[in-house]
Amino acid sequence: MPFGFLKKKGGGAAVDSKAASGAGRGALGAVRGVPFGALTEDWRLAGRMEIKGRLSDALNKREAISISDVDWGPPDGDTLEPAPGLKSVDPYDLILVTSGEESLPPLTDSERSALKVHKVAYDVALEVPPFRVIGTVYLHPGSEPDRLMERSTEMFVPVVEAIARLGDKVVTDPDIDVILVNRFYLRGVQQVDKRTGEAPQKLPGQPLGGTSWQEKR
Repeated sequence: MPFGFLKKKGGGAAVDSKAASGAGRGALGAVRGVPFGALTEDWRLAGRMEIKGRLSDALNKREAISISDVDWGPPDGDTLEPAPGLKSVDPYDLILVTSGEESLPPLTDSERSALKVHKVAYDVALEVPPFRVIGTVYLHPGSEPDRLMERSTEMFVPVVEAIARLGDKVVTDPDIDVILVNRFYLRGVQQVDKRTGEAPQKLPGQPLGGTSWQEKR
């Protein structure tokens, strides 16, 4: 396995597991192995991340993360092969990370609902070359989806009920709950009809009264 195979211009690289052992050291809770999938421009990875708490929080620390039981292959391939030499990963190298319920610490239904209170849902298409992600983002009132293009302390933004495409092919499992998108790779944001993946079509005729969704934009 070539050293630094994930390395990109200006990005990080795969590193020794000892260098990643301090990641999340200050977080609460015990370290646990969380199943994950990830996509780079050239590779698909699947394995377990050794983290504390939420997967998104671990990634947003921007520190190398210990990984285990890793398989890899081309991003549009259907089969993966073992990659026993890959022991850690730098979040900077990952364009998309997929996760499920296992990525969250135990929460009650009311606690999970509270996470979305006071946020507005937007159906969007995110351009993260070579991928296109279609799903829903939750933003605070007054924050438009275009602001995702701005630099933020949050390196990864969660997109729920999402799929990712490489050209015409869906490259994420349709059963996943969340795709975490690396904002450093984000090149475009568009509000869409999630059923078609395209911008909503303006209906013919005139509004019957009130304020239309076009006038709110």
